[in-house]
Amino acid sequence: MLKSMTGYGRAQKIVNGRDILVEIRSVNHRYYEYSSRIPRAYNYIDDKLKALLKSAISRGKVEIAVSVNNIEGKDTEIAVNKGAAEGYVTALRSIAEELDLADDLSLSKLMKLPDIFNIQKTPDDEEQVWNDVSEIARDALAKFVQMRETEGEKLRSDILDKAEFLLTKVAKVEELSPLTVENYRTRLYQKLSEVLESKDIDEQRILTEAAVFAEKIAVDEETVRLRSHISQLKDMLDSNDAIGRKLDFIVQEMNREVNTIGSKAQDLNVTKIVVDMKAEIEKIREQIQNIE
Repeated sequence: MLKSMTGYGRAQKIVNGRDILVEIRSVNHRYYEYSSRIPRAYNYIDDKLKALLKSAISRGKVEIAVSVNNIEGKDTEIAVNKGAAEGYVTALRSIAEELDLADDLSLSKLMKLPDIFNIQKTPDDEEQVWNDVSEIARDALAKFVQMRETEGEKLRSDILDKAEFLLTKVAKVEELSPLTVENYRTRLYQKLSEVLESKDIDEQRILTEAAVFAEKIAVDEETVRLRSHISQLKDMLDSNDAIGRKLDFIVQEMNREVNTIGSKAQDLNVTKIVVDMKAEIEKIREQIQNIE
């Protein structure tokens, strides 16, 4: 299925005490370009995320953003600094005795003193973190790919319409080309009649000149190749592979044939058709820039 290079996918889930949010977005790019925004503490999952995305994306400038919030405090360990607590108690009671003060020391007051608690971050189970993040990342990636496919189908439909338009114009060029030669032959006959002031014109000379002219402006080969390129274009749009670069080449070839037809055109109507065809091919070229 045809895929656009523009896409977005988002997934969020609370798993194993962590609120994990993953967002994936992409825009046009000639190649696959990966970037990420991940909390520094979880940088060890970056390469795995890159490989995961690469398995489903061949072209585009892709960014993944990951946020991980521990909502159950499982990432910290709190321990009492017994040495500091004992030191505080001993010192405070000593002062109370020396100054004849009431000993009103309580646990709640002791807890407010500095360095009573040691708070440490518990080491991550990296494998568990990766399993949790990858689960949400795959959900986001599935939505991302679905959006790309939806946009790709719209592009496919529009490009097919433009391809049909080009075929009608090719048929018109093929229809007008013989008339151009006939009109040239008629004008040549009239011009020679005026110059020679006689109706006694060498018909063979007229036919020869017309044949040379016909050879000069013949676009049969160009229209045949153009039809072939359009047929290849339509076939590629049904491919399940990444075809953006191939389409770009085909469109270049289509434009080349139309330019040649334009350079040979000796008829205003054909010239106008060529202008219309070039405009339509340019629209196709712009659209395929967004195809994976």
